[in-house]
Parts: sequence; C-alpha cells; structure tokens
Amino acid sequence: MNQSSATAESAPGSPYERLSALGIVLPPPPPPIANFVTHVVEGNMLYLSGQGPREADGTMHFGKVGADVGIEQAYIHARLTGINLLAVMQDALGDLTRVKRVVKLLGMVNATPDFADHPSVINGCSDLFIEVFGAAGQHARSAVGFGSLPGNITVEIEAIVALHG
Repeated sequence: MNQSSATAESAPGSPYERLSALGIVLPPPPPPIANFVTHVVEGNMLYLSGQGPREADGTMHFGKVGADVGIEQAYIHARLTGINLLAVMQDALGDLTRVKRVVKLLGMVNATPDFADHPSVINGCSDLFIEVFGAAGQHARSAVGFGSLPGNITVEIEAIVALHG
C-alpha cells in the first residue's frame, strides 16, 4: 500500500476539517485568463477548467520543469494548483461535501524535451485531493509534458468531479 492509499483510508472528517488540519485556507477562485468560464456543472458532474500555480496574492510560478524548476518545486506548484481547483469547486458548489468523487485529472507540465517524471510533479495535486477527500479523492489521471503553457507557467491541471445527487 502506498502512502496516499493509507492517507485516503485513514483520513477522518469532512473536507473542511481536513483542509483545516492541513492548515489550508482556500483563496478566492482565480478568474479566467481568456474567453472561458472556470467551471461547468452538467447534471451530477462538475468540469473544472485548467488552473495554474497562482498564489493568493496573484503571483504566478513560471519556468520549465527540468531546467529552471526542479521536481520538488514543481510538485509544490501542482499542490498549489490543486488548492486553486478546490477554490473553484467551493465557488461552484457552495459546499465541498457535495463532491462524491474526483473522477479524473489532466495534469500538464511545462517541461524540457528530456524531462520524464511528469507523474511525480502532478502527484502534488493528486496527493492533496486524497488528503482532502479521502478515498473519494482517488482518481484516474493523465500527467503529460508540454513544450509550453500559458504565460510560461510550470503546471496546469484540470479536473472532472462527480457530485452527490
């Protein structure tokens, strides 16, 4: 059993209790940077547009993973991106307890052509979702490298979430 699985099975409480225990305060949801909305609710599904590593003060993290940014720092950026996705979920749903399951993540890493550890970077978001939602945070996922991302950000992650009826 890996550490994330152990965390998922043993994490008690609501998502809000887990966030509090982690010392995480959700920021206001980041605004869209172009002509799109941050989320769409269709039936019992929530589709979240890609978010990046934006600090609460608006500062973005930039650079190429494998050149300017190391795996550990990029992992932190993916975790921050996960916090921003949670902020959008909160704004969209009004209550994170409406989350039935995180279904799928698409994690994009702004990486050098020879960088090969994209999964370790996107684990920053995956680990966070498991810590916050427990077993319901376990998800299908793709973690891929890109030659560039908007504004040269280090990571971008989008999510699909199933909601309670």
